[in-house]
Amino acid sequence: MQKVLDKKAIKQIDFNCDLAQSFGVYKNNAEYNLLDSVSSVNVSCGFHSGDPLSIKEALLKAKENNVVVGAHIGFGDIQGFGYRDMDLSEDEIEAIVIYQVGALMSFARTFHLDIEHVRPHGAMYKKAAQDFDFSLSIAKAIQKCSKWLVYYGATGEIIEQVNSETNIPIAREVFIEKMYNADGSINEQAKDTENTDISIQRLKQLLMFSQVSNCEGGKTFVKADTIHFSNKLVNSAELIKRAKEIITPVPVNYKNVYESGWVE
Repeated sequence: MQKVLDKKAIKQIDFNCDLAQSFGVYKNNAEYNLLDSVSSVNVSCGFHSGDPLSIKEALLKAKENNVVVGAHIGFGDIQGFGYRDMDLSEDEIEAIVIYQVGALMSFARTFHLDIEHVRPHGAMYKKAAQDFDFSLSIAKAIQKCSKWLVYYGATGEIIEQVNSETNIPIAREVFIEKMYNADGSINEQAKDTENTDISIQRLKQLLMFSQVSNCEGGKTFVKADTIHFSNKLVNSAELIKRAKEIITPVPVNYKNVYESGWVE
């Protein structure tokens, strides 16, 4: 049984979305509809998606909107946009993470920007939420790029264990359009809701009680530092605008500094 102490209000939280989810003739301009309402963005690094021009445009728009920039890493599966699992060795995982993060860090510096976090994409994200050793390999590779980078991952035991093992800064991520299992993992079979009212009610529940609705009809306590907003839903733009009316998002590092007492 979880302790009553878990039931607490969330006063500071980050909103994040993905950018540069384009490649060649495939363009995704809808992603910029969310940019005015987020506090951090995840810029694709050219593996699962993101070509040089779309990456440059994403970085410049992030700078213009004064939002935190992170690297959106994935499997090198452009044809499948990173949604197909890959069985990689630890050396291969390290190499593709460092390659992507390092490339975006260098690209960003040309525009006087710093990368503050790393978020896996698609099949890599799902695998990192389920496989401790895989997630640990990602974290170790991130740390070789910079000890200051925050690792964005699905809330739950694995991201906590990775943090305990490596001391890497983490951001526990939740979704308000998704349904969760009783153990706090994402229910992959449940369809994402595109009902804005339902998602907003879930947001209020999360902020007030640190809870998400689960598929058994109950509530599950979770730790949350950031909420991911997808641009794939028909109500994406409306949802994030209404969410921002409820709480003004702040970047993860600002939240950490605020909670430490350095700012008021």
